[in-house]
Amino acid sequence: MNLKEKTVEKHVLYTGKIINLRVDDAELPDGKPCTREMVEHPGGAAILCVEEGKILLVRQFRYAYGEELWEIPAGKLDRGEDPAHAAARELEEETGRVPSSVEFLYLLYPTPGYTNEKLYVYRACGVHAGHVHPDEDEFVSVCAVPVAEAAQMVADGRIRDAKTIIAIQRLLLEGAKG
Repeated sequence: MNLKEKTVEKHVLYTGKIINLRVDDAELPDGKPCTREMVEHPGGAAILCVEEGKILLVRQFRYAYGEELWEIPAGKLDRGEDPAHAAARELEEETGRVPSSVEFLYLLYPTPGYTNEKLYVYRACGVHAGHVHPDEDEFVSVCAVPVAEAAQMVADGRIRDAKTIIAIQRLLLEGAKG
Protein backbone atom coordinates (compact mmCIF):
# COMPACT_ATOMS: atom_id res chain seq x y z
CA MET A 1 0.00 0.00 0.00
CA ASN A 2 1.29 3.44 -0.94
CA LEU A 3 1.33 5.73 2.13
CA LYS A 4 3.08 8.73 0.54
CA GLU A 5 1.41 12.13 0.59
CA LYS A 6 2.11 14.63 -2.17
CA THR A 7 2.82 18.31 -1.57
CA VAL A 8 0.66 20.42 -3.87
CA GLU A 9 1.59 23.92 -2.68
CA LYS A 10 3.59 25.38 0.23
CA HIS A 11 2.41 28.54 2.00
CA VAL A 12 4.99 30.17 4.28
CA LEU A 13 3.26 32.07 7.09
CA TYR A 14 6.26 33.07 9.16
CA THR A 15 10.03 33.14 8.71
CA GLY A 16 11.90 33.36 11.99
CA LYS A 17 15.39 33.21 13.43
CA ILE A 18 15.09 29.50 14.26
CA ILE A 19 11.87 28.22 12.71
CA ASN A 20 9.61 28.83 9.74
CA LEU A 21 5.88 28.09 9.78
CA ARG A 22 4.00 26.72 6.78
CA VAL A 23 0.53 25.52 5.93
CA ASP A 24 0.71 23.23 2.91
CA ASP A 25 -1.94 22.00 0.54
CA ALA A 26 -1.29 18.30 0.08
CA GLU A 27 -2.83 15.20 -1.38
CA LEU A 28 -3.45 11.97 0.52
CA PRO A 29 -2.46 8.59 -0.95
CA ASP A 30 -6.08 8.09 -2.09
CA GLY A 31 -6.01 11.42 -3.98
CA LYS A 32 -8.12 13.43 -1.52
CA PRO A 33 -6.89 16.93 -0.62
CA CYS A 34 -5.64 17.75 2.87
CA THR A 35 -3.84 20.51 4.76
CA ARG A 36 -0.58 19.99 6.62
CA GLU A 37 0.81 22.43 9.18
CA MET A 38 4.62 22.40 9.25
CA VAL A 39 7.33 23.81 11.47
CA GLU A 40 10.59 23.94 9.52
CA HIS A 41 13.62 23.58 11.79
CA PRO A 42 17.34 23.46 10.88
CA GLY A 43 17.93 20.45 13.13
CA GLY A 44 20.08 19.97 16.16
CA ALA A 45 22.84 17.96 17.75
CA ALA A 46 23.17 16.56 21.25
CA ILE A 47 26.00 14.82 23.05
CA LEU A 48 26.23 12.29 25.85
CA CYS A 49 29.37 12.82 27.92
CA VAL A 50 30.30 10.27 30.59
CA GLU A 51 33.40 10.73 32.71
CA GLU A 52 34.35 8.47 35.61
CA GLY A 53 30.87 6.99 35.82
CA LYS A 54 29.11 10.36 35.76
CA ILE A 55 26.96 11.91 33.02
CA LEU A 56 27.36 15.61 32.36
CA LEU A 57 23.89 17.16 32.46
CA VAL A 58 22.86 20.76 32.09
CA ARG A 59 19.89 22.31 33.85
CA GLN A 60 18.24 25.03 31.80
CA PHE A 61 14.98 26.98 31.93
CA ARG A 62 12.87 26.09 28.89
CA TYR A 63 10.42 28.84 28.09
CA ALA A 64 7.98 26.62 26.16
CA TYR A 65 7.40 24.47 29.27
CA GLY A 66 7.89 27.20 31.87
CA GLU A 67 10.28 25.06 33.88
CA GLU A 68 13.89 24.03 34.31
CA LEU A 69 14.84 20.79 32.56
CA TRP A 70 17.75 18.37 32.92
CA GLU A 71 19.34 17.70 29.52
CA ILE A 72 22.46 16.46 27.83
CA PRO A 73 24.25 19.34 26.06
CA ALA A 74 22.57 20.19 22.77
CA GLY A 75 21.86 22.96 20.33
CA LYS A 76 20.62 23.82 16.88
CA LEU A 77 22.65 23.32 13.75
CA ASP A 78 23.97 26.32 11.92
CA ARG A 79 23.23 26.29 8.19
CA GLY A 80 25.39 23.62 6.55
CA GLU A 81 27.08 22.65 9.82
CA ASP A 82 28.24 19.08 10.35
CA PRO A 83 26.15 17.62 13.22
CA ALA A 84 29.20 15.96 14.80
CA HIS A 85 30.97 19.32 14.91
CA ALA A 86 27.87 20.95 16.39
CA ALA A 87 27.64 18.32 19.13
CA ALA A 88 31.29 18.86 20.11
CA ARG A 89 30.79 22.64 19.99
CA GLU A 90 27.75 22.45 22.27
CA LEU A 91 29.61 20.26 24.78
CA GLU A 92 32.39 22.82 25.11
CA GLU A 93 30.08 25.85 25.09
CA GLU A 94 27.86 24.46 27.84
CA THR A 95 30.25 22.37 29.99
CA GLY A 96 33.81 23.38 29.14
CA ARG A 97 34.65 19.81 28.08
CA VAL A 98 36.16 19.04 24.65
CA PRO A 99 35.95 15.59 23.06
CA SER A 100 38.87 14.24 21.04
CA SER A 101 36.23 12.46 18.95
CA VAL A 102 32.52 11.76 18.90
CA GLU A 103 30.61 8.55 18.24
CA PHE A 104 27.29 8.70 16.40
CA LEU A 105 24.45 7.10 18.38
CA TYR A 106 21.12 8.07 16.81
CA LEU A 107 19.25 10.18 14.33
CA LEU A 108 15.94 11.13 16.01
CA TYR A 109 12.76 12.65 14.64
CA PRO A 110 11.50 14.38 17.82
CA THR A 111 7.96 15.24 16.70
CA PRO A 112 7.27 13.94 13.18
CA GLY A 113 3.62 14.99 13.17
CA TYR A 114 4.35 18.64 12.48
CA THR A 115 8.07 19.37 12.13
CA ASN A 116 10.95 18.29 9.92
CA GLU A 117 13.50 18.68 12.74
CA LYS A 118 16.22 16.04 12.83
CA LEU A 119 18.24 15.57 15.99
CA TYR A 120 21.65 13.90 15.85
CA VAL A 121 22.80 12.30 19.10
CA TYR A 122 26.48 11.55 19.76
CA ARG A 123 28.71 10.24 22.55
CA ALA A 124 31.84 12.18 23.57
CA CYS A 125 35.09 10.19 23.52
CA GLY A 126 38.45 11.17 25.01
CA VAL A 127 37.24 14.29 26.83
CA HIS A 128 39.58 16.98 28.14
CA ALA A 129 39.25 20.48 29.60
CA GLY A 130 38.29 23.41 27.40
CA HIS A 131 36.48 26.69 28.08
CA VAL A 132 32.83 27.28 28.92
CA HIS A 133 31.38 29.92 26.60
CA PRO A 134 27.58 29.73 26.42
CA ASP A 135 25.56 31.75 23.94
CA GLU A 136 24.66 35.20 25.29
CA ASP A 137 21.02 34.18 25.82
CA GLU A 138 21.89 30.81 27.36
CA PHE A 139 21.99 30.28 31.11
CA VAL A 140 22.81 26.74 32.21
CA SER A 141 23.94 24.96 35.32
CA VAL A 142 26.23 21.94 34.79
CA CYS A 143 26.14 18.88 37.01
CA ALA A 144 28.01 15.57 36.85
CA VAL A 145 25.45 12.94 37.84
CA PRO A 146 26.34 9.31 38.59
CA VAL A 147 24.91 6.99 35.93
CA ALA A 148 22.73 5.15 38.48
CA GLU A 149 21.28 8.44 39.74
CA ALA A 150 20.61 9.65 36.17
CA ALA A 151 18.80 6.36 35.52
CA GLN A 152 16.69 6.96 38.63
CA MET A 153 15.99 10.52 37.48
CA VAL A 154 14.60 9.07 34.23
CA ALA A 155 12.57 6.45 36.11
CA ASP A 156 10.99 8.92 38.53
CA GLY A 157 10.31 11.62 35.93
CA ARG A 158 12.86 14.24 36.97
CA ILE A 159 14.40 13.94 33.49
CA ARG A 160 11.67 14.55 30.92
CA ASP A 161 13.69 15.61 27.88
CA ALA A 162 13.36 12.94 25.18
CA LYS A 163 16.89 13.12 23.74
CA THR A 164 18.35 12.85 27.24
CA ILE A 165 16.15 9.89 28.16
CA ILE A 166 17.13 8.11 24.95
CA ALA A 167 20.85 8.76 25.48
CA ILE A 168 20.73 7.51 29.08
CA GLN A 169 18.72 4.45 28.05
CA ARG A 170 21.34 3.68 25.37
CA LEU A 171 24.06 3.89 27.98
CA LEU A 172 22.14 1.54 30.27
CA LEU A 173 21.53 -0.91 27.42
CA GLU A 174 25.26 -1.03 26.82
CA GLY A 175 25.89 -1.79 30.48
CA ALA A 176 26.89 1.77 31.37
CA LYS A 177 30.34 1.35 29.80
CA GLY A 178 30.48 5.14 29.24
